[in-house]
Amino acid sequence: MSVLSAKYMHDEAAAFAHVEAMLWADGPVCPHCGVVDRAYRLEGVRTKPSKKNPEGKERHGLWKCRECRKQFTVRKGTIFEESHLPLHLWLQAIHLMVSSKKGISSHQLHRVLGITYKSAWFLTHRIRECMRDGALAGFGGNGGIVDVDETFIGKEPGVTKAKNARGGSHKMKMLTLVDRDTKRAKSIVVDELRKSTLIPILQENIAREAYVMTDEARQYQGIGAGRVFEAHGWTNHSAGEYVNLEDREMHTNTVEGFYSIFKRGMKGVYQHCGKQHLHRYAAEFDFRYNNRIANGVDDAERS
Repeated sequence: MSVLSAKYMHDEAAAFAHVEAMLWADGPVCPHCGVVDRAYRLEGVRTKPSKKNPEGKERHGLWKCRECRKQFTVRKGTIFEESHLPLHLWLQAIHLMVSSKKGISSHQLHRVLGITYKSAWFLTHRIRECMRDGALAGFGGNGGIVDVDETFIGKEPGVTKAKNARGGSHKMKMLTLVDRDTKRAKSIVVDELRKSTLIPILQENIAREAYVMTDEARQYQGIGAGRVFEAHGWTNHSAGEYVNLEDREMHTNTVEGFYSIFKRGMKGVYQHCGKQHLHRYAAEFDFRYNNRIANGVDDAERS
């Protein structure tokens, strides 16, 4: 049976029960006082009457704490809080976003879910924000291999491309690290590709004993042999070398594979992204890459 056919994707009461089971394994948790399993369910409570709902709407999943006497639902303290969209539509949107390898646009969601484009845009950005992982990556432990590369996309705000200019100085820039052992990625939006900017980011997210793989870019030269990291391998892309013939592990094809999916999604699905939102889109692609079949996570588990 399709995941989208599950009852909690269509029935509001079932949607609340599904989220409660995931977030409250030990019983309802009061978001006001923090007491666990000391609340009781309020049945039959309805909102105030309105023109659209003369009898009011039933308030599903409403609880009252026995300790502080305050009411709450499982939405409190989550990305669902203060949203007027039904919870089951949130669950549908989450599943569609995490199971679409190259993403799904807000316009597509607003048509599929039958909501306004403004609501779909709000919903997708909240979900992307939830996908963000602010923790340092800790890649390359025990001498593992970490691919490092950068890519250019869109247009840097306020920068005009000079006539006959080459390169991506007028484009937005993103740095990505991929740990080959854990099959995880982390992407960071950067303002410039200078060594003084990139090396501190690498040091924060990659273990000193790691074997770092890059291309021939100047900003990465001299970071191996214990200077910054234990070892550094690189290939000369400008000369047509993508895999070192003497050491077949010396390449950046892993991170290039990540970028192939990222670029197809950004160009083919989203088409345009302002720099103020690029970090959220990067987090979305990182999340799907880190939670995939290769890492033992399928679409249903991911959502």
